[in-house]
Amino acid sequence: MATETTDFYEILGVERDASPEAIKKAYRKRAMESHPDRNPGDAEAERRFKEAAEAYEVLSDADKRARYDRFGRQGLGGAASGGGAGFNDISDIFSAFSDIFGQDPRFSGGGFGGARRRRGQGRPGSDLRVRLELTLEEIAEGVERQLKLRKFIACEVCDGSGAENGDAGFETCPTCAGQGEVRTVTNSILGQFVNVQPCPTCAGEGRIVVDKCSVCEGEGRTKGEETITVEVPAGVSGGHYLQIRGAGNAGVRGGAPGNLRVEINETPHEDFARDGLDVLHDLHLSFPDAALGTEVDVPTLRGRAKLRIDPGIQSGRVLRMRGRGLPEIGGGRKGDQMVHVHVWTPQTLSPALTEALEQLRLEPEMTPKPESREKRSFFSRVKDAFAG
Repeated sequence: MATETTDFYEILGVERDASPEAIKKAYRKRAMESHPDRNPGDAEAERRFKEAAEAYEVLSDADKRARYDRFGRQGLGGAASGGGAGFNDISDIFSAFSDIFGQDPRFSGGGFGGARRRRGQGRPGSDLRVRLELTLEEIAEGVERQLKLRKFIACEVCDGSGAENGDAGFETCPTCAGQGEVRTVTNSILGQFVNVQPCPTCAGEGRIVVDKCSVCEGEGRTKGEETITVEVPAGVSGGHYLQIRGAGNAGVRGGAPGNLRVEINETPHEDFARDGLDVLHDLHLSFPDAALGTEVDVPTLRGRAKLRIDPGIQSGRVLRMRGRGLPEIGGGRKGDQMVHVHVWTPQTLSPALTEALEQLRLEPEMTPKPESREKRSFFSRVKDAFAG
């Protein structure tokens, strides 16, 4: 399979802005060159074939491609992050990409090229989707979670086969004679048309259960629970998802299991809002603290920290705490914590405080001088630009 450093675009030999059609064409070319039927016994050719399939699986999907372009393999989670695209063998690749290989007469029928499901393999299970709630603190560090899933699991009594006595509990389907499909031929003035469909008797399996398991009643699966471990990398955001292959519902009578899609949802935080890799925090100061300066204790994603407030700070000022934000997925860069200063005005005043403020109001230092602020208003800066 492709290594962590192999670029999917390089594997297929296309530019990063290649169109979907160009990607599909390039994949077909690579797959044909490395096809096992053309390179019997060549392990390197089979590796290249699987590598091309892994690259195409990502680049042909608009969502996966966007996350790969932005975050690399780390942004794909379990979908294709270096461990392979989840293909157990060559037949899985043809099954997944039957739109590409299924119409080519050189790779139809038996051998590796058959796009239909292999006989006796059962029917695949359906996918599952769960939502995982994470706090910003968990997102900042990455987290490992245990998820308990209610789903179809392989029957333990018949080992998922659906038959009481294993293969001895099956017989060849009398309708399709074990082929798993039925063909009808229609004659017309244009010639013969052949219509191929899955066998309605065995649903394409090529065999039927005659000695059904007493527990699963021939399904090969039962309802149950399974606990899986999910590792979420640091820096994910709401809308990202992890795809865990084979963790969905068990298939019917030994069919391949479905996949599990774990969707990330950020829990609203009482102290922070998120802006990409940065986190935003509102800091409310009293008038004396803003005028005289102080040192305040502020929350961060990794505990509390001291922040120095200079005398005379103005409401609306934004202070930057570098490196206190969220990490980039798969990278070494971290965002910052932006602290937005708000000078709080008292709502009620005692008579003594009212009198004191009346005296202060007459002092020249209490008169607003916006031009003396470190950062003047937008309109003042525009005015100076035109005047210059």
